Amino acid sequence: MKHDRTPSLDPKDTMMLQPGLFDMEESLRRLEAGGDPLLVLRRAVDFEMFRPLLEPIREKGRKSNAGRKPHDIVLMFKILVLQSLYNMSDDAMEFLIEDRLSWRRFLSLPFNKKSPDAKTIWLFRDMLTEAQLIQSLFNLFESHLADSGFAARKGQIIDASIVEAPRQRNTREENEIIKNGEMPEEWDETPHKQRQKDVDARWSVKNNKTYYGYKNHVNVDVKHKFIREWAATDAARHDSQVFDELIDDDNTRREVWADSAYFNEKIMEKLEQWGLRGRIQRKGDRGHALTQWELQGNRTRAKTRARVEHVFGIQKMRAGDLLIRCVGIARARCKIGLRNLAYNLSRYARLRRTHA
Repeated sequence: MKHDRTPSLDPKDTMMLQPGLFDMEESLRRLEAGGDPLLVLRRAVDFEMFRPLLEPIREKGRKSNAGRKPHDIVLMFKILVLQSLYNMSDDAMEFLIEDRLSWRRFLSLPFNKKSPDAKTIWLFRDMLTEAQLIQSLFNLFESHLADSGFAARKGQIIDASIVEAPRQRNTREENEIIKNGEMPEEWDETPHKQRQKDVDARWSVKNNKTYYGYKNHVNVDVKHKFIREWAATDAARHDSQVFDELIDDDNTRREVWADSAYFNEKIMEKLEQWGLRGRIQRKGDRGHALTQWELQGNRTRAKTRARVEHVFGIQKMRAGDLLIRCVGIARARCKIGLRNLAYNLSRYARLRRTHA
C-alpha cells in the first residue's frame, strides 16, 4: 500500500495561510513600496535576450519528448542569477522560491505552480558548465551594456579576490601528488571518495591568513564600475599571471590601475607596447624603501584603484563571501562567472533606476 509522504499542516498553522487574491496583491504592493531590488532588476533587464543562447543546451539535454514538460529555460537561468546574488545552496533555493513572494514575482512563476527542485537546479547548472556557455552569456550582456550607453569609460582597474572551497583533508603526500597533476593510487579503490575530492583548487596565503580554493580575477571600468573582463583560476595562481587576458581593448581611456601585486618590469613594458599607461601601485622591499614621491603617487592612484574594492564589497555585502559548493575548476568557473554576471545585471538595474 502506497502512503502519501506529503506532510500535513496543523489547522492552527493554516488559519493565517489562506490569503485571497487582493491580500496577495497588497503584499506585493508593500514590497514594491519598500524598494524591492528584484522588481527593479526584473523591470530593467529583458532576460529574453539570453534565450537564443540557452535553448540549444536544453535541446541537447532533452533525451525524448516523453515525461513531464521541462521548466522554461529562461526561468532556470533567472534562478541561477538569483542564487548568485544571494549565494544560496540548491536546497535553500528550492525552499526560498516556494517561500518568498518577491522571488516568485522576479521569476514570473505563478503561485499555483511548483518551483524547480534542488536536483533540477543542479542539473541545469551542470548543463551550463558542460556547454561552457557562461562566457558567451557574459559577453552578450556586455554588448547590451554598450548599446545602452554604458560602454567602458575612464580607464580600467584590475584586481582579484579569493573564492574559498571546502577544505580537503589530504595528507602532505597526497597534496604533492595532486600538485604534479596525478591522482593518489589509493583513491582508485574508493571512487565515491575520489568524486568528492577537488584536485583543481589550491592553497594560498594572503595577509598571513591561509585560504583554499580559487580566484576571481576581474577588470572593472572606472566610470560605471561594471566587470568588463574576468577569469577564474586556482587560488595559488599569482595575480600578475592573468594580467594579459584581463585587458579590455574597448575602454575609452588608456589608463590601467592595479595594486602592487601587478608591478613588475614585464607588465610595465607590455603596457607601453600596447599604448596603455600603467597606474600601478609601487612596492618597496628590504633593499629599497619607497620614496616620499612614490608614497604620494600610491595615495593618488589608490583613490581611483579603490573603486574595484566597491565591486567586491557589494558582492560580499549582499551575498557574503562566495563559497564554492562544487568540485573542479570547470564548475567553479561557472559559479564565479555567474556571480560576476549577476553583479553586472544588478548594477545595470540600479544605474538605470538612478538615471531614469
